[in-house]
Amino acid sequence: MSTLFSPVKLGNLTLKNRIIIAPMCQYSAVDGAVGDWHLMHLGSLATSGAGMLIIEATAVEPAGRISPYDVGLWSDATEAALGKVLQSVRQYSAMPIAVQLAHAGRKASSQRPWDGGQLIAEADGGWQTVSASAIPHNAKETAPLALDAAGLERVKQAFVDAAKRAHRLGIDAIELHAAHGYLMHQFLSPLSNQRTDQYGGSLENRLRFPLEIFDAVKAVLPDGYTLGIRISASDWVDGGWDVAQSSVFTKELEQRGCAFIHVSSGGLSPLQQIPLEPGYQVHFAEAIKKVTTMPVIAVGLITEAEHAESILNQGQADLIGIARGILYDPHWPWHAAAKLGANVDVPPQYWRSQPREYKTLFGETRMGGR
Repeated sequence: MSTLFSPVKLGNLTLKNRIIIAPMCQYSAVDGAVGDWHLMHLGSLATSGAGMLIIEATAVEPAGRISPYDVGLWSDATEAALGKVLQSVRQYSAMPIAVQLAHAGRKASSQRPWDGGQLIAEADGGWQTVSASAIPHNAKETAPLALDAAGLERVKQAFVDAAKRAHRLGIDAIELHAAHGYLMHQFLSPLSNQRTDQYGGSLENRLRFPLEIFDAVKAVLPDGYTLGIRISASDWVDGGWDVAQSSVFTKELEQRGCAFIHVSSGGLSPLQQIPLEPGYQVHFAEAIKKVTTMPVIAVGLITEAEHAESILNQGQADLIGIARGILYDPHWPWHAAAKLGANVDVPPQYWRSQPREYKTLFGETRMGGR
């Protein structure tokens, strides 16, 4: 039996296999509201046969958007728009759906990647960004405002309110975004957090605000609800956030009832030096797995089914996150199951596509005609 296609539990949520569709920003929302593009995009991914789909980074307040086109969940209008898309998707897919709640901090107010991805000045329709400290992501950029006590409380409450909306929509799990150089990561890293109050300086202090957000969100969700987190295990910069600090953070999260940890890296500093190669982040997941009993999701140029299976069989991670690879091949889990001798859930509309050599790829199917 394939390990990749064996069931796994995340909190009280049982997944049929260990393929996670990682969050991928589409930069296609209008005032935070999803629309027809997201219906097509999420609908396609929801019929892929993966174990769980995580909706892209979803801003908890307008100022937390990476770009003006980011998805949000901060108002009745954004909640209604997402609810409408989810209602359509769920007619045809029982795949568990999670959402990644996020705040971009100093990396907000950016152009879309295909428009250059750079900071948008306020005069050009951008907005003042915020962070742990008044340190810009790039030295040539306008500095963010360091969040004061009122700002910290506002952001924390925004995460709480968005979590309530997600639960009200029937979303199966929530992933908090503490990776890729966004706000929670900005508090964690000594490169971006140079505060002198209780939220800066020591590791304990730099963990404080992200842990306060986690605690506040968990407090408003039902007992056993699947609440996890995504981290960057390393800044890939000397003197920055690293695996040792990530391990301490992981232990604190586990004590608080975190249901899973999604291990990525980088994104905080333009000085990062990342050696891109297949599985280049898996060793981070392996290191985190050694210090926790939480299920660990590994990501990072894992494009082949055999590679994914090997990572799990070697005990380096518990689940595999696929992002760009599933955009390129929306039926990646189908093809992985064929290679590994497993089967996947597929809508009956697609049953006739099952290749003759894989007679049980889609499970027990029956097709009739006259």
